[in-house]
Amino acid sequence: MIHVVFEQANKYVLEQAFLLDDSLQGNIIEIKDDFAVGPIHQIFETAGFVARKTWWETILMHTPYNEQLQLVDDKLTVHHLCKNLDENSKEEVWIWMAQNQHDVCSYYWLMSQLKAYQSRIHVLYLNNLPFINDKGQIFYPQHLHEIQPKEFLKAKKLARPITLSEFEIDPDEFLKICNDDTLVRILEGGKKIVSKPNDFYDKEILGALTTDAQKLTKFLNQLLHRMKIKTGDVFLVWRVKELSLLGKIEIKGDWEKGWKEIELALV
Repeated sequence: MIHVVFEQANKYVLEQAFLLDDSLQGNIIEIKDDFAVGPIHQIFETAGFVARKTWWETILMHTPYNEQLQLVDDKLTVHHLCKNLDENSKEEVWIWMAQNQHDVCSYYWLMSQLKAYQSRIHVLYLNNLPFINDKGQIFYPQHLHEIQPKEFLKAKKLARPITLSEFEIDPDEFLKICNDDTLVRILEGGKKIVSKPNDFYDKEILGALTTDAQKLTKFLNQLLHRMKIKTGDVFLVWRVKELSLLGKIEIKGDWEKGWKEIELALV
Protein backbone atom coordinates (compact mmCIF):
# COMPACT_ATOMS: atom_id res chain seq x y z
CA MET A 1 0.00 0.00 0.00
CA ILE A 2 1.22 3.47 -0.92
CA HIS A 3 -0.16 6.49 0.91
CA VAL A 4 -0.14 9.97 -0.65
CA VAL A 5 -0.40 13.18 1.40
CA PHE A 6 -0.05 16.84 0.49
CA GLU A 7 1.65 18.34 3.55
CA GLN A 8 4.75 17.32 5.50
CA ALA A 9 2.85 17.50 8.80
CA ASN A 10 0.28 15.04 7.42
CA LYS A 11 3.04 12.54 6.73
CA TYR A 12 4.19 12.68 10.34
CA VAL A 13 0.75 12.10 11.88
CA LEU A 14 0.05 9.22 9.49
CA GLU A 15 3.30 7.58 10.55
CA GLN A 16 2.09 7.79 14.15
CA ALA A 17 -1.17 6.10 13.15
CA PHE A 18 0.80 3.22 11.63
CA LEU A 19 2.09 2.38 15.11
CA LEU A 20 -1.51 1.80 16.21
CA ASP A 21 -2.71 -0.25 13.24
CA ASP A 22 -0.50 -2.57 11.21
CA SER A 23 -3.10 -2.78 8.43
CA LEU A 24 -2.29 0.83 7.52
CA GLN A 25 1.41 0.14 7.08
CA GLY A 26 2.83 1.33 3.79
CA ASN A 27 5.13 3.78 2.10
CA ILE A 28 4.12 7.45 2.40
CA ILE A 29 4.89 9.91 -0.37
CA GLU A 30 4.24 13.64 -0.33
CA ILE A 31 3.22 15.91 -3.19
CA LYS A 32 4.94 19.10 -2.08
CA ASP A 33 3.67 21.84 -4.38
CA ASP A 34 0.64 23.93 -3.44
CA PHE A 35 -1.55 24.01 -6.53
CA ALA A 36 -4.09 26.27 -4.81
CA VAL A 37 -1.87 29.24 -5.69
CA GLY A 38 0.30 30.23 -8.60
CA PRO A 39 -0.02 29.73 -12.37
CA ILE A 40 -1.41 26.36 -13.48
CA HIS A 41 -2.24 27.17 -17.11
CA GLN A 42 -0.99 24.27 -19.28
CA ILE A 43 0.26 22.65 -16.09
CA PHE A 44 0.76 19.23 -17.70
CA GLU A 45 2.82 20.68 -20.55
CA THR A 46 6.44 21.85 -20.53
CA ALA A 47 5.54 25.53 -20.99
CA GLY A 48 3.15 25.46 -18.03
CA PHE A 49 5.62 23.62 -15.83
CA VAL A 50 8.38 26.13 -16.62
CA ALA A 51 6.08 29.11 -16.03
CA ARG A 52 5.09 27.75 -12.62
CA LYS A 53 8.68 27.01 -11.63
CA THR A 54 9.73 30.52 -12.65
CA TRP A 55 6.91 32.04 -10.60
CA TRP A 56 7.93 30.08 -7.50
CA GLU A 57 11.56 31.12 -7.97
CA THR A 58 10.41 34.74 -7.96
CA ILE A 59 8.23 34.67 -4.86
CA LEU A 60 10.55 32.41 -2.86
CA MET A 61 13.35 34.97 -3.16
CA HIS A 62 14.31 36.45 0.23
CA THR A 63 12.21 33.92 2.16
CA PRO A 64 13.25 31.23 4.67
CA TYR A 65 12.32 28.67 2.01
CA ASN A 66 14.36 29.93 -0.95
CA GLU A 67 16.34 26.69 -1.17
CA GLN A 68 13.30 24.40 -1.03
CA LEU A 69 12.48 24.74 -4.70
CA GLN A 70 15.42 22.49 -5.49
CA LEU A 71 13.87 19.79 -3.26
CA VAL A 72 10.47 19.81 -4.97
CA ASP A 73 10.11 17.52 -7.98
CA ASP A 74 6.53 16.27 -7.93
CA LYS A 75 6.73 15.19 -11.57
CA LEU A 76 9.51 12.79 -10.63
CA THR A 77 7.51 11.61 -7.62
CA VAL A 78 4.57 10.72 -9.88
CA HIS A 79 6.93 9.01 -12.34
CA HIS A 80 8.26 6.76 -9.57
CA LEU A 81 4.72 6.13 -8.30
CA CYS A 82 3.54 4.98 -11.74
CA LYS A 83 6.66 2.85 -12.18
CA ASN A 84 5.91 1.16 -8.86
CA LEU A 85 2.32 0.47 -9.93
CA ASP A 86 3.49 -0.93 -13.26
CA GLU A 87 5.96 -3.28 -11.59
CA ASN A 88 3.62 -4.38 -8.77
CA SER A 89 0.19 -5.30 -10.10
CA LYS A 90 -1.27 -5.77 -6.61
CA GLU A 91 -0.08 -2.42 -5.27
CA GLU A 92 -2.75 0.12 -4.28
CA VAL A 93 -2.60 3.85 -3.65
CA TRP A 94 -4.51 5.66 -0.91
CA ILE A 95 -4.79 9.42 -1.44
CA TRP A 96 -5.53 11.27 1.81
CA MET A 97 -7.09 14.73 1.69
CA ALA A 98 -8.88 17.07 4.06
CA GLN A 99 -11.34 19.87 3.37
CA ASN A 100 -9.04 22.60 2.13
CA GLN A 101 -8.08 23.95 -1.28
CA HIS A 102 -4.46 22.88 -0.97
CA ASP A 103 -5.36 19.19 -0.67
CA VAL A 104 -8.20 19.23 -3.20
CA CYS A 105 -6.23 21.08 -5.90
CA SER A 106 -3.28 18.75 -5.39
CA TYR A 107 -5.64 15.76 -5.55
CA TYR A 108 -6.96 16.93 -8.93
CA TRP A 109 -3.43 17.44 -10.24
CA LEU A 110 -2.38 13.97 -9.09
CA MET A 111 -5.42 11.88 -10.00
CA SER A 112 -5.51 13.39 -13.50
CA GLN A 113 -2.32 11.43 -14.16
CA LEU A 114 -3.43 8.08 -12.72
CA LYS A 115 -6.40 7.03 -14.86
CA ALA A 116 -4.48 4.02 -16.19
CA TYR A 117 -4.60 2.54 -12.68
CA GLN A 118 -8.32 2.98 -12.04
CA SER A 119 -9.62 0.53 -9.39
CA ARG A 120 -6.22 0.61 -7.67
CA ILE A 121 -6.38 4.29 -6.71
CA HIS A 122 -8.37 5.02 -3.55
CA VAL A 123 -9.29 8.32 -1.96
CA LEU A 124 -10.01 9.19 1.67
CA TYR A 125 -11.67 12.59 1.74
CA LEU A 126 -12.35 13.78 5.29
CA ASN A 127 -15.08 16.17 4.17
CA ASN A 128 -17.36 17.63 6.89
CA LEU A 129 -16.61 14.75 9.25
CA PRO A 130 -16.42 15.18 13.04
CA PHE A 131 -13.39 14.01 14.99
CA ILE A 132 -12.32 14.14 18.62
CA ASN A 133 -9.46 16.47 19.54
CA ASP A 134 -6.92 16.00 22.34
CA LYS A 135 -9.33 17.71 24.78
CA GLY A 136 -12.13 15.28 24.04
CA GLN A 137 -14.11 17.84 22.05
CA ILE A 138 -15.76 17.33 18.67
CA PHE A 139 -14.30 19.39 15.84
CA TYR A 140 -14.20 19.44 12.05
CA PRO A 141 -10.59 19.38 10.84
CA GLN A 142 -9.46 21.36 7.82
CA HIS A 143 -6.09 19.60 7.73
CA LEU A 144 -5.12 15.97 8.31
CA HIS A 145 -2.42 16.90 10.81
CA GLU A 146 -5.09 18.34 13.14
CA ILE A 147 -6.41 14.80 13.70
CA GLN A 148 -5.07 12.63 16.51
CA PRO A 149 -3.26 9.50 15.25
CA LYS A 150 -5.77 7.20 16.97
CA GLU A 151 -8.60 8.87 15.06
CA PHE A 152 -7.09 7.66 11.78
CA LEU A 153 -8.28 4.18 12.73
CA LYS A 154 -11.80 5.51 12.16
CA ALA A 155 -10.81 7.51 9.10
CA LYS A 156 -9.41 4.49 7.23
CA LYS A 157 -12.95 3.13 6.82
CA LEU A 158 -13.62 5.95 4.37
CA ALA A 159 -11.21 4.61 1.75
CA ARG A 160 -12.94 3.99 -1.58
CA PRO A 161 -11.78 3.53 -5.16
CA ILE A 162 -11.91 6.62 -7.36
CA THR A 163 -14.67 5.77 -9.82
CA LEU A 164 -14.28 5.61 -13.57
CA SER A 165 -16.73 8.50 -13.95
CA GLU A 166 -14.59 10.60 -11.60
CA PHE A 167 -11.54 9.85 -13.71
CA GLU A 168 -13.53 11.04 -16.72
CA ILE A 169 -15.09 14.17 -15.21
CA ASP A 170 -12.70 15.51 -12.56
CA PRO A 171 -9.66 16.05 -14.84
CA ASP A 172 -11.85 18.05 -17.22
CA GLU A 173 -13.11 20.20 -14.35
CA PHE A 174 -9.54 20.76 -13.22
CA LEU A 175 -8.46 21.82 -16.72
CA LYS A 176 -11.26 24.41 -16.74
CA ILE A 177 -9.77 25.87 -13.56
CA CYS A 178 -6.31 25.78 -15.14
CA ASN A 179 -7.61 27.75 -18.11
CA ASP A 180 -8.93 30.52 -15.84
CA ASP A 181 -5.30 31.63 -15.66
CA THR A 182 -5.54 33.25 -12.20
CA LEU A 183 -3.23 32.73 -9.22
CA VAL A 184 -5.72 31.94 -6.43
CA ARG A 185 -8.10 29.03 -5.98
CA ILE A 186 -10.40 28.30 -3.04
CA LEU A 187 -12.67 25.44 -1.98
CA GLU A 188 -16.38 26.23 -1.91
CA GLY A 189 -17.51 22.90 -0.47
CA GLY A 190 -17.33 19.29 -1.56
CA LYS A 191 -14.66 19.18 -4.24
CA LYS A 192 -15.70 22.44 -5.90
CA ILE A 193 -12.68 24.61 -6.60
CA VAL A 194 -13.28 28.22 -7.67
CA SER A 195 -10.77 30.64 -9.18
CA LYS A 196 -10.34 34.01 -7.49
CA PRO A 197 -8.50 37.19 -8.54
CA ASN A 198 -4.86 37.59 -7.56
CA ASP A 199 -5.78 40.21 -4.93
CA PHE A 200 -8.21 37.88 -3.14
CA TYR A 201 -6.30 38.06 0.18
CA ASP A 202 -5.39 41.76 -0.02
CA LYS A 203 -8.35 42.98 2.05
CA GLU A 204 -7.37 40.70 4.95
CA ILE A 205 -3.73 41.72 4.66
CA LEU A 206 -4.57 45.41 4.82
CA GLY A 207 -7.08 44.83 7.62
CA ALA A 208 -4.37 43.26 9.78
CA LEU A 209 -2.12 46.35 9.53
CA THR A 210 -2.21 49.83 11.04
CA THR A 211 -0.11 52.94 10.57
CA ASP A 212 2.05 51.70 13.46
CA ALA A 213 4.90 49.54 12.22
CA GLN A 214 4.94 45.87 13.20
CA LYS A 215 7.33 43.01 12.55
CA LEU A 216 6.56 40.91 9.49
CA THR A 217 6.83 37.66 11.47
CA LYS A 218 4.33 38.86 14.08
CA PHE A 219 2.00 40.09 11.37
CA LEU A 220 2.07 36.71 9.60
CA ASN A 221 1.40 34.76 12.80
CA GLN A 222 -1.61 36.91 13.66
CA LEU A 223 -2.98 36.97 10.12
CA LEU A 224 -2.71 33.21 9.60
CA HIS A 225 -4.41 32.61 12.94
CA ARG A 226 -7.44 34.74 12.09
CA MET A 227 -7.87 33.84 8.41
CA LYS A 228 -10.82 31.57 7.64
CA ILE A 229 -9.55 30.69 4.17
CA LYS A 230 -5.86 30.18 4.69
CA THR A 231 -2.96 30.26 2.30
CA GLY A 232 0.80 29.98 2.65
CA ASP A 233 2.98 32.64 4.26
CA VAL A 234 5.12 32.94 1.11
CA PHE A 235 2.10 33.90 -0.98
CA LEU A 236 1.02 36.45 1.64
CA VAL A 237 4.47 38.04 1.68
CA TRP A 238 4.42 38.26 -2.11
CA ARG A 239 1.09 40.11 -1.89
CA VAL A 240 2.58 42.42 0.76
CA LYS A 241 5.33 43.32 -1.70
CA GLU A 242 2.78 43.90 -4.45
CA LEU A 243 0.71 46.16 -2.17
CA SER A 244 3.87 48.06 -1.35
CA LEU A 245 4.46 48.69 -5.06
CA LEU A 246 0.90 50.05 -5.21
CA GLY A 247 1.73 52.48 -2.41
CA LYS A 248 -0.60 50.91 0.17
CA ILE A 249 2.00 49.39 2.53
CA GLU A 250 5.28 50.81 3.76
CA ILE A 251 8.07 48.28 4.15
CA LYS A 252 11.18 48.93 6.22
CA GLY A 253 14.21 46.71 6.52
CA ASP A 254 16.56 44.65 4.38
CA TRP A 255 15.02 41.57 2.76
CA GLU A 256 18.50 40.09 2.40
CA LYS A 257 18.71 39.84 6.21
CA GLY A 258 15.53 37.79 6.51
CA TRP A 259 11.92 38.23 7.49
CA LYS A 260 12.78 39.07 11.12
CA GLU A 261 14.32 42.34 9.94
CA ILE A 262 11.22 43.53 8.05
CA GLU A 263 8.59 45.90 9.44
CA LEU A 264 5.25 46.79 7.86
CA ALA A 265 2.76 49.63 8.24
CA LEU A 266 -0.15 51.09 6.33
CA VAL A 267 0.71 54.17 4.30
